[in-house]
Amino acid sequence: MREKPIVIGVAGGSGSGKTSVTKAIYEQFQGHSILMLEQDYYYKDQSHLPFEDRLNTNYDHPLAFDNDLLIQHLDELINFKSIKKPVYDYTLHTRSEKTILVEPKDVIILEGILVLEDERLRQLMDIKLFVDTDADIRIIRRIMRDIKERGRSIESVIEQYMSVVRPMHNQFIEPTKRYADIIIPEGGHNTVAIDLMVTKIKTILEQNAFL
Repeated sequence: MREKPIVIGVAGGSGSGKTSVTKAIYEQFQGHSILMLEQDYYYKDQSHLPFEDRLNTNYDHPLAFDNDLLIQHLDELINFKSIKKPVYDYTLHTRSEKTILVEPKDVIILEGILVLEDERLRQLMDIKLFVDTDADIRIIRRIMRDIKERGRSIESVIEQYMSVVRPMHNQFIEPTKRYADIIIPEGGHNTVAIDLMVTKIKTILEQNAFL
């Protein structure tokens, strides 16, 4: 009898390096049956709201996410069913009409700032990770990313960080650290922690006769 897929949750603040950790683990299993599921794709549909109201969306608050749909999709993947992952349009600040077909895999990495916040999501995870990086490093990474990739000014990035990102991190993201099985300092640069995770995943896969 085929075992269920392994679900790994990777949480951490914006700029913590959680995406680097996710990619580092993913790359170790290239050629194997593995997929990444990003929480960012599951922001709520806001098409019913005027555009002016959508501009005020707080993307760092738990209520910004459609966790009901995410949980439904994760449950379907666990049961080896394909899903149509939503796509979020950041220019319109609402969900796009496009979807992405995602086929089930033996390893599912769920990555996002608040994947450990919802108890229903945590119950679906086999391994829970929290990427823990100092706030000064996180803000520097965010400034560099938003200026380079999103054409933002340094003033706007700092204002958003101080008014929204930082308080939301302290209120909602940082407290989820207590739910983690493993806390990884310094993100993708922590090769020892990543190697340990890869070894653990391989062991589970071998036990489940996936490898």
